[in-house]
Amino acid sequence: MSKIGQAKVLGGVGALLSLLIIVPTVGFLLGLVGLILIFIAVKYIADETKNHSIFQNYLLNFILSVVALGAVIGIMIMSFGLAGGVSWATSLQQENITDLNTFWTSFSTVIGGCLVALIVAWVLLILSALYLKKSYDKIAEHTKVDLFKTTGLVYFIGAATLIIIIGLFIIIVAKILEIVSYFSLPENLPQSTEVPKTDTV
Repeated sequence: MSKIGQAKVLGGVGALLSLLIIVPTVGFLLGLVGLILIFIAVKYIADETKNHSIFQNYLLNFILSVVALGAVIGIMIMSFGLAGGVSWATSLQQENITDLNTFWTSFSTVIGGCLVALIVAWVLLILSALYLKKSYDKIAEHTKVDLFKTTGLVYFIGAATLIIIIGLFIIIVAKILEIVSYFSLPENLPQSTEVPKTDTV
C-alpha cells in the first residue's frame, strides 16, 4: 500500500476517533489516538507530495490550539488568584459574605478574567483554523480531493463563530467532512501531481 493509501486509512480512522472526544470517560484517550493518527496521515501526504508546508501548517494549527487551551486555563487561574482564591470561594460556599463591595470586586475580577481568557482563546483558535485551512487546501490541490478545501473552510467558519456558540456545531460538521475527506483519498497521487522519479544509471 502506498503512503497515500496508508494516509487514507490512518486519517479516516483518526478523524473518526477525534470526533469521539465528546464520549464520557474514554473520549479524551480516543481523541488523543485520533490526533496522532491524523498527524501521521498528514506527514505521509506531505512526504509523498514533497510539499512540507502541508505538515508544517498542520503542526502550527495544533500548537496554536494547545496555546489557546493553555491561555484559558492560565488566565482563569490567575483571575481566581487575584480575586482571593480559595478564601473567596470558601466564603461563597459557606454563604459568609460580610462585605458586598469586596465580594462584587472579586466576582468582577473572576468574570473579567474568564472573558479575557475566552477572547484570547477565540483569536488563537481562529489563527489555528487558518493554518489548518492552508494545510487542507494544499492536500486538496495535490490529491484532487476538493472536499479537503471545504473541510478547511468550514473549520475556519466554525472557529470564527465559536464565540456565539453556533461555531461548535459548525466544527462538528467540519469533523464529519474531515472523516469523509480522508476516506475519499485515492490510493495513489493523480499522475499530474506525482513527483517524477529519476532513473539511476
